[in-house]
Amino acid sequence: MHLHGGRAVVDAVLSTLSELDLGLRLAEPGEFTRRALLNGRMDLSAVEGLADLLTAETERQRKEALRRADGALARRLGDWTRALLAIAARIEAEIDYDGEIELDTDSNADSILALAAEIDAALAVPPAERLRDGLRVAIVGPPNAGKSTLFNALVGRDAAIVSDIPGTTRDAIERPLSIAGMPFVLVDTAGLRETDDPIERIGVERAHNQRALADIIIDLRGDMEEEEQPVISVSAKADIIASRDGALALSAMTGEGLATLHARLANIGSRLLPREGEVALDRRYRERLYEVRTELDAALATSDPLLRAEHIRIARERIDSLTGGAGIEDMLDALFGRFCLGK
Repeated sequence: MHLHGGRAVVDAVLSTLSELDLGLRLAEPGEFTRRALLNGRMDLSAVEGLADLLTAETERQRKEALRRADGALARRLGDWTRALLAIAARIEAEIDYDGEIELDTDSNADSILALAAEIDAALAVPPAERLRDGLRVAIVGPPNAGKSTLFNALVGRDAAIVSDIPGTTRDAIERPLSIAGMPFVLVDTAGLRETDDPIERIGVERAHNQRALADIIIDLRGDMEEEEQPVISVSAKADIIASRDGALALSAMTGEGLATLHARLANIGSRLLPREGEVALDRRYRERLYEVRTELDAALATSDPLLRAEHIRIARERIDSLTGGAGIEDMLDALFGRFCLGK
């Protein structure tokens, strides 16, 4: 049904339908897609891609979700499954016809090594969570360094309170941001300093935590110690204060340096996010594939064909669990809970 009007019209139609003795009910979240999965019309990776597509907010997220929903990951998993089946078949032949015919057992090891290299390459791609959730960018520095003003300039609205009073920002404020089609989560933090104010101390502690969690740091302090994450050193208030050597001169008031900051964030983001065309894996896939790699290493380490066959069998089971095998009901409930009703 396509209904015109507001929510009251929809509620009235639903109420009328519920009174009919036809066994009608509201569809559960994601129920139609779940039926498609259970009936073999879609595989699990495609369903997850559709879930990502429903929540995509940037062009890069949309493209990656479409590729996954279109079966890019499923095809890769299918290729690995077929490779494992071929290896298993050769091992079975080695067991069944041992000594009766000449078999090239070295080809099994070569095939396992080739498959392991492919999986290693897939695991080396930046994780899908970075693309799905956005790269966290923490703005850190002392009080009154211009953090909140820069935060507002980047998100394009007055999301954080700006004041000349030191310690105004007491908590971390997050806003999503899209730069060059890439997703970021910008975080404004409390000024870093020693303070006797117990509330402000909590804010400073949270600022340190946000710095540790960030994928990228925008440093307005200028004396930040060595960090694991990429750091963009910014000298704010360039319209009224002389810039520090080596720092990006920036003024949120005049706009000076903002385009350069956007470009630097985009450059770093292109390195930290999966490139277009790469198959990005989320945590569940990565954990299972690490288990597959463990089994492949174990298969290579043994000369006993029975043990090798068992390790290959377990590896196949791990991949099957990614494509919709048994033991994933809890994961499915969580997945389809992300869908709108019926979808």
